[in-house]
Amino acid sequence: METHGIRLYQEQREDAELHPAATRSAGAARPVPEPPCPIRTAFQRDRDRVIHSKAFRRLKHKTQVFIAPDGDHFRTRLTHTLEVTQVARTIARALRLNEDLVEAIGLAHDLGHTPFGHAGERALAEVFPGFRHNEQSLRVVDRIEKDGQGLNLTEAVRDGILRHSKPEGDITGELAGRPATPEAQVVKISDGIAYINHDLDDALRAGVVTLDEVPEIALEVLGRRHAERIDTLVRDVIATSAPYLDAGSPDGQVIHLSEPVRKAADALRDFLFARVYAPINEAEATKKAQRMVQWLYQHYVAHPEQVPVEFARALADDGVERVAADYVASMTDRYALQLFEELYVPRFWAG
Repeated sequence: METHGIRLYQEQREDAELHPAATRSAGAARPVPEPPCPIRTAFQRDRDRVIHSKAFRRLKHKTQVFIAPDGDHFRTRLTHTLEVTQVARTIARALRLNEDLVEAIGLAHDLGHTPFGHAGERALAEVFPGFRHNEQSLRVVDRIEKDGQGLNLTEAVRDGILRHSKPEGDITGELAGRPATPEAQVVKISDGIAYINHDLDDALRAGVVTLDEVPEIALEVLGRRHAERIDTLVRDVIATSAPYLDAGSPDGQVIHLSEPVRKAADALRDFLFARVYAPINEAEATKKAQRMVQWLYQHYVAHPEQVPVEFARALADDGVERVAADYVASMTDRYALQLFEELYVPRFWAG
């Protein structure tokens, strides 16, 4: 087979095998038009651009929930991203949706996360009002990566990145509008499935909570074991969403949980907010990390000449505050700690 025919063959397979409601890669629009790859579909190309980005590699050293945990088995922002993508691909394959699109969105959805998880996000939003990690993720792929050129991802992937966030208390709710494609809706609900389960798993490992304290509705409906809970949620999304995909939906929302499972998932999410996230937010280590994020931001607002060139090139167009926020948001936990030490911890002369 000639290489120039490989992509066309894959696009033909999509037409033949995917659900009629699934998103096709052929003709996928980008902010800047470019010639298609002879081998990869548009969404496969997006996936590869994300995986090879600097922001994706930095997720390895960014907090998921527990800041600087003792132990090698706690989730990081990278392992969270991989778990979301795995759950989403399983659902997409069962529903005959575009798995490549799901994978690209899943791998990219948290690229804009700050150091120290949502605690860092809240701290940065206090000094740079309006900061949100989902919008920052889109900015990373549009304006920051590839020396300021951006990754020029397809509009379908960009939409999924922007609209993956959910409000507190509703695993299926919307914070940034409804995702435009069923694949983006799959990633959004998979994000919730992944984090309520792995955050509970980490909290149990850390001894923050015990299984007996988890709401009975969550254990009865979802299951008592980690794998059982994920299996229940994934199966329920598939079974509940299939009829919506077949019949269509006036409002465009086709990915759903059944009401009993959604209530159980929301009960588990509420429990995590009350018993895990809230205490962590009040911990002294978290408050120190938040002060560190704000001090770093304020330092680079006052000293923009110290911002690395990959961020500083946007100073003329976007201003000092925006660029300082971009730089601080990009940092890993350990890099933020290192910079803070260099800037604020006295180094005494040792003769």
